Amino acid sequence: MWGTGLGAVIELPAPWPDHLDRVGAVLSGLKESLPPSSAVPVAFAALPFDRSQPGRFFVPHYLRVQTEDGEQWEVMLHSDPLPDSTIQRGFPTEPSSYTVTAEMAVQHWCDTIGEATQAIASGALDKVVLARSVLLSTDKPLSYHQLGALMAAAQPSALRYCIDGFFGASPELLVSRLNEVVRAQPMAGTLPRSGDPSRDAQRAAELLASEKNRWEHQITIDMVHKTLLPWCSYLDAEPQPQVVGAGSVQHLATMVEGRLSAPLPSVLELMAALHPTPAVGGSPTQAALQKIAELEPVSRGRYGGPVGWVDADGNGAWAVGLRGGEATAEGTRLFAGVGIVEDSDPDTELAETRAKFASTLASLIRP
Repeated sequence: MWGTGLGAVIELPAPWPDHLDRVGAVLSGLKESLPPSSAVPVAFAALPFDRSQPGRFFVPHYLRVQTEDGEQWEVMLHSDPLPDSTIQRGFPTEPSSYTVTAEMAVQHWCDTIGEATQAIASGALDKVVLARSVLLSTDKPLSYHQLGALMAAAQPSALRYCIDGFFGASPELLVSRLNEVVRAQPMAGTLPRSGDPSRDAQRAAELLASEKNRWEHQITIDMVHKTLLPWCSYLDAEPQPQVVGAGSVQHLATMVEGRLSAPLPSVLELMAALHPTPAVGGSPTQAALQKIAELEPVSRGRYGGPVGWVDADGNGAWAVGLRGGEATAEGTRLFAGVGIVEDSDPDTELAETRAKFASTLASLIRP
């Protein structure tokens, strides 16, 4: 299912996850106020990676949705016309130059990998995900709506988002709920793609055979399965991971699917229980988050946080906020992260971040 919302009738400055029930209450109230034939109200959000930071939910003024079976519906929550500024009209500017600047020196970032592997070797944690950031600036301003449209066009099979200054095309489904059916597709373990089909097939085989990547992946699968199981009458995970291409990289991915027991939890409960998975934080969670706070000089903001939607019935879908950017006063900030385990090599991890940046930048920079 995909949707487009314009305007924002209601903003919910909800610190999360403590007050997610307020979001559901507002949506339920809206549903009761609409005619029975109306579509179910929906709220969108891109939440911070740091759970202690407040997030904002938006209930759009106007919503158009198309489901996977082709059904389309629309809902207008009140009759006031949309302001012209809400409606994007093409691409008013076309930059002729782009500048990409790393926010941490490469050698310094590689040194943090060494610090992380030492902590893992000491037994303090099993895995930690470290990210680095770059700033993309242009000679002519681009709105995040434009950048989001570029990402959506370049990555049509990804989970695409553009919410409140945060945009991207994530390959990773954190969790979805459609009535009783719950799904998640965790991803962990990455190798670059070359564009040569035979070479990429070889690299896919290497990824599947990699003990380091399979171990990193299994940590995430085990956590997702353990977290969702108490809500389910049954829950299955694919016996072997698949290799999923995402731009200039490919990932190990495993689909987890089950049937929820009554009373059905909202997708917000499931999302809050899962974030952050070891794919974006590490394991054990608290030790990994503490190490991230020590080693990363730039706040992640909404990078790696949940991004998605929920409706008044508790259905919804949430991706991990990856492969995108956030509009800032300095420019567009992009992040790329890597999972660090005991035998991680700094040069290899650096190459992985560069491949992930390349995937995002290729979508944003038009030749």
